[in-house]
Amino acid sequence: MDNILKKINTCLTEVERETRILENEEKDDPMEEWDSEMKDAEKELEQLKIEEEELERKFLEVEKQKTQTLAQIEFIKEQTNKTEELLDQLSLSEWDVIEWSDDQAVFTFVYDTIELTITFGEPVVGLPFLDKAYRKINELNFQSLLDEDKAPPSSLLVHKLIFQYIEEQESWKKKCTTQHQVPQMLQELSLVVNHCRLLGEEIEFLKRWGPNYSLMDINVNNTELRLLFSSSAAFTKFEIILSLSAHYPLVPLPFIIQNHLGNINHDEIAAVISKVPLENDCLKNIVKQIYQDLLKD
Repeated sequence: MDNILKKINTCLTEVERETRILENEEKDDPMEEWDSEMKDAEKELEQLKIEEEELERKFLEVEKQKTQTLAQIEFIKEQTNKTEELLDQLSLSEWDVIEWSDDQAVFTFVYDTIELTITFGEPVVGLPFLDKAYRKINELNFQSLLDEDKAPPSSLLVHKLIFQYIEEQESWKKKCTTQHQVPQMLQELSLVVNHCRLLGEEIEFLKRWGPNYSLMDINVNNTELRLLFSSSAAFTKFEIILSLSAHYPLVPLPFIIQNHLGNINHDEIAAVISKVPLENDCLKNIVKQIYQDLLKD
């Protein structure tokens, strides 16, 4: 009996030993270790995805803020440009004061070749003007002092356009009834005088430097401007007739074309002119654009 118990005990001990060996082998099982590493990697990947989504969300927010900021900057630039343009207009002074008395005020424009005389009437009860009782305006009178026999065609054109504008503004005599309205009227007139004066300077520039842009002749006839282009390289010769007004350069210029050589047509010229902004130096830029697009080698 004792022998049997010993054998049983020995067997149990052996089983326990084998069991421990198997357990140790299971712990060292490479597949189980691989599974564990895979689970860790999956967890890490999941965490990285979460972080990536968070970064993408933040990136989209930054892009949105960037777009909004750029839009604000562009808006501020536009407002700044408009403000500067308005300040330029308000600070524009194309007149000289020759006389200011209780009876009248005299102003000159365009190198003393246009004279404006404002005749004052009786004082009016109300807000003072220049520390005095302001007066009614009895009469506005514009007079040309230009020597038309000696003046160049560009100066004649400038005067025609300015007086064209003055004739359009008959309402001045109705709305400019007291001294308080004089500064506003002078500002409005100065803007037109400035544009017309600069137009005259553009014409003189093109008369001198036009051949550099294949502009062979420039001729003023009343308020029409005739530009004759000729280019042997482009094998063409044509004339553009522009109709000018006192609203230059703020409105598109009507024109017709007369072909002498080649086949350049109205639509081609219109397409070129449409590229030129309606701003100062518009005429010069039209000539340069025509040369660049149609005549240059």
